[in-house]
Amino acid sequence: MTRTTNRHSSKAFSPTLTRLAIGLALALPPFAFTAPAPAAESAALGEQAISFSIPAQPLEDALNEFIAVTDWQVGFAAGLAKDARSPGVSGRHPPAEALRKLLAGTGLVYRHTGARAVTLKRAPEPIRLAAAEGNEVRLAPVTVKDTAMDENDPYDPSYTRTNAATATKTDTPIMENPMSIQVVPQAVLKDQQAFRLQDAVKNVSGVQQYSTNGGTLGGNDTFVVRGFELGNIRYRNGIRIAGNNADFANLDRIEVLKGPASGLYGRIEPGGLINVVTKKPLTEPYYSLEQRFGSYDYYRTEANATGPLTQDGSLAYRLDLSYLDTKSFRDLFVNDRIFVAPAISWKPSDSTEFNLSVEYLHEDRTYDAGIPVIGNRIAPVPISRSFTQKGLADNNAYWLIDFNWSHHFNENWKLRNGVLATEVTSTFEEVYVEDRVAPNGDATRGAWFGGGDNDLQTVYLDLTGKFETFGIRHKLLIGADYYHYRDHKQATSRFVDNINIFKPLPKIDLESAKGPPYLWNSIQTNEWYGVYFQDEMTLWDKLHIMGGGRYDIATFGSGSSDQNLAQARSNFTDFEENYFSPRVGILYQPWEWLSLYGHFVESFGANNGQQISGKPFDPQTSTEFEGGIKTSFFDGRLIGTLAYYHLTKQNVLTPDPNNRNLLAAIGEARSRGVELDISGRLTDGLSMIGTYAYTDTEVTKDNSGNQGNRLPHVPLHSGSFWLKYDFQQDVLNGLSIGAGVYAAGRRYGDAANSFSDGAYARLDLMAAYRFNVGPTRLTAQVNIHNVTDTEYFIQRAAWSNNPAEPLMVFGSLRLEL
Repeated sequence: MTRTTNRHSSKAFSPTLTRLAIGLALALPPFAFTAPAPAAESAALGEQAISFSIPAQPLEDALNEFIAVTDWQVGFAAGLAKDARSPGVSGRHPPAEALRKLLAGTGLVYRHTGARAVTLKRAPEPIRLAAAEGNEVRLAPVTVKDTAMDENDPYDPSYTRTNAATATKTDTPIMENPMSIQVVPQAVLKDQQAFRLQDAVKNVSGVQQYSTNGGTLGGNDTFVVRGFELGNIRYRNGIRIAGNNADFANLDRIEVLKGPASGLYGRIEPGGLINVVTKKPLTEPYYSLEQRFGSYDYYRTEANATGPLTQDGSLAYRLDLSYLDTKSFRDLFVNDRIFVAPAISWKPSDSTEFNLSVEYLHEDRTYDAGIPVIGNRIAPVPISRSFTQKGLADNNAYWLIDFNWSHHFNENWKLRNGVLATEVTSTFEEVYVEDRVAPNGDATRGAWFGGGDNDLQTVYLDLTGKFETFGIRHKLLIGADYYHYRDHKQATSRFVDNINIFKPLPKIDLESAKGPPYLWNSIQTNEWYGVYFQDEMTLWDKLHIMGGGRYDIATFGSGSSDQNLAQARSNFTDFEENYFSPRVGILYQPWEWLSLYGHFVESFGANNGQQISGKPFDPQTSTEFEGGIKTSFFDGRLIGTLAYYHLTKQNVLTPDPNNRNLLAAIGEARSRGVELDISGRLTDGLSMIGTYAYTDTEVTKDNSGNQGNRLPHVPLHSGSFWLKYDFQQDVLNGLSIGAGVYAAGRRYGDAANSFSDGAYARLDLMAAYRFNVGPTRLTAQVNIHNVTDTEYFIQRAAWSNNPAEPLMVFGSLRLEL
């Protein structure tokens, strides 16, 4: 039976222990439970170091004394601490650090349920499994890291993540992984009030946004990584899906894997991939409600609820909601969006887990083609000026369902299987300026009206195992996946009118512009089967060697007609491409705080369509060499990566030198550079995330006159630096302030380098105040973006450019319980 006792801080009361009725929590990956060193985390929660003198004794008695000194609440299931002994703690420590010391060797860890409330839970699942089976548990030496809290904990203030599964599909720590992987954790997203992918990835080196639907609207953002465009593709929990329109209500963190990734993920552009990791159901109740408001009638409401559905915590739920209603600094632009994401997790035993999540998103958003080009410069019109018409909007409805399960056969072997499906329906109402504008401002407006739908299905199966041969430790991954994507469109692109961009615009006859006939009817499919393997080998605890690859059987098909979809189906053709993508890497870790690494990878990229003979062009491919240094300072509180890479993309389409009217897959582009990423804590109250990228790109083979030019949208130099300070003094306890600078050099708008946008530097500021009202935590926050009102552009095409946001102010009130 579980008992609950409330304790007051008055010394007239004898110490008592608060026990809360909770079940055992879901087992999390081992790195989420490494022995914590939470001095910095305590500071973030407003806790100063205090004196302790708690001798070694039974754990329950030690916790009683801890509560008496700190006035914290410590909850755990009845019997969880029975027979456990604490080594005690003495000296001056922040409360969280003292609690860690009290729990040392007990097999228990804690997670925050409030500013001064924690819940205890058992140690990682593999250890429990081994113990349950009577096996000897042998652990490698462990060093305390700044991972005091469960990484899924909504109160976690850490800017540091020591693991990122995107790079290997396993739990390999970043310091032992010979790939370049960067993580933007939940704490950074909250501090910067991020609500779009573009807000988050500006904290990652070598990543540039190059397309958007404008201003505060966000939209289907697309990005350049290491000089190469990623296209309209993103990954969700490691699974490829179409579209970059991610909502942040259920998003926990963002992981960016640099360089070609076909060795695990199949056909992909060579720059890298962006993976959004969603929040998981928790076994401790947590509720939050946040209201944001800001410039240009920006309003966003977000609600989150999660907790157990059964007494033992084996069944847990989550529900994330958001509603966005905003206008823009751009004339006539609006965005209305609703997002709902329920999820459920069932763990019938310590070794088996089932997860089901659903997402629904519906939005109406004005399409923004940006500002056109005159000659070799962006047209000199106000950044607020648009060339659309009031009342036009794209409409999108999106469904996603994701089911997966996993089973641990023992502490070494695990099977994971899942299926994910999406369905999207869209209508288009888009007006834009066609091509470049005459010097006097004369231009032609065109329109794109119609609709379409697409659907996606993917199935995957992974087996991971750990074993040892001749003194070499192996971490083996064997997997397979199936991917199918289908897209239908019926639309028309037509002339609307002649305008002058410097004069008032005439009204468009929308009814005649929208109507049929639809001259563009298209069907496109993309399908592949892939099998992959990876072996991560460890010798002498310091040398890590990774080898693996993937074989893809990929089929691409398309058909189009200016009549109807039936004719498009009759014109449909497809062709198959097979490719093996190897990757090898090596990492040497002479000391725990330093790793030296290098890798070589090949990748399988976009298809190039068919030659006039009907034979397919060779697909685009890429190769990369990379070497670098990874560091971990202050007991893991600050981590960094310094990388040099040389990346080449081959088989790019270019005019055939023997016939200028035909194309040949003989073009080539190269990107090489240096990237630096650092994130974590400098002191107990000071957190930072900083980047720098030197990106030297060049068109190395081309028959259209672009050889020797830089690739579009890519600055030679770019970087960012964000700093946040959490005050620890009694008077200012709960106050945080932050500032960040984001800068980039000149970027060309096309492969011909015919026009460009100049260098820019932007300053952002924030301030937040956190305080408790009973069991409720309240946070009031304000963020100011582009304080200096710097004008710069996000280039999307040679004929049009989206202006970046001017000075904008966002405020929020968040309630957490």
